[in-house]
Amino acid sequence: MKYFLDSAKMDEIKEAYYTFGIDGVTTNPKHIMNSGKPFLTAIKDIAAWIKEEGIEGYEKFPVSVEINPHIDDTDEMIKAAREISAICSNFVIKIPSTEAGVAAARKLEKEGIRTNLTLVFSAAQAILPAKNGSLFVSPFIGWKETNGEDCRQYIKDIVDIYRNYGYYGKTQIICAAIRTPKQIVDCAVAGADIVTAGLSVYKDSIAHPFTRQGMETFQNAWDNTAKE
Repeated sequence: MKYFLDSAKMDEIKEAYYTFGIDGVTTNPKHIMNSGKPFLTAIKDIAAWIKEEGIEGYEKFPVSVEINPHIDDTDEMIKAAREISAICSNFVIKIPSTEAGVAAARKLEKEGIRTNLTLVFSAAQAILPAKNGSLFVSPFIGWKETNGEDCRQYIKDIVDIYRNYGYYGKTQIICAAIRTPKQIVDCAVAGADIVTAGLSVYKDSIAHPFTRQGMETFQNAWDNTAKE
């Protein structure tokens, strides 16, 4: 399973890449706002770092960038997507899973502009993006679980549907809005291709109190053993 970082902050992207070897990045308008930079500056900074690292191309390191969420017209979505896509070959265009969004993504994929259908909250919403060849589909986890829903079956249903019809691996499933290590595990067990989460979630996933306890036990033993 691949790990993407859900952030637009360059310090977090670099730390996650150099420490955990993340496979890509997902951004959204809130992440751009939290970066403290204007939209174009934030995404151009990511593009510049990608060039420095020599990982150009969405096949090597995809970065999802969302179009203006106020746009609800298919043609306007396509126009905005073309403008963003032209900035960097790594950019995958994030489009909402709406009727206009699905239509726009279908046309963009035919042009060779890769898309990520986002704000997916049901298995039904996940089918058309795959049928129309989107690179990614992003079913949200954290928001649904905050609402009291168990997402394990929901993700498994999407995986099963994709396997039934040959979509699995062609349209990759990004479990989005991941809030806890448990959600990472649930998505991995269900067969999702990718999880995207904040840096703190990945840090939490590698931490365990028994690991710390074991280290302290072995450190104490080391310190109380003669070296020669």
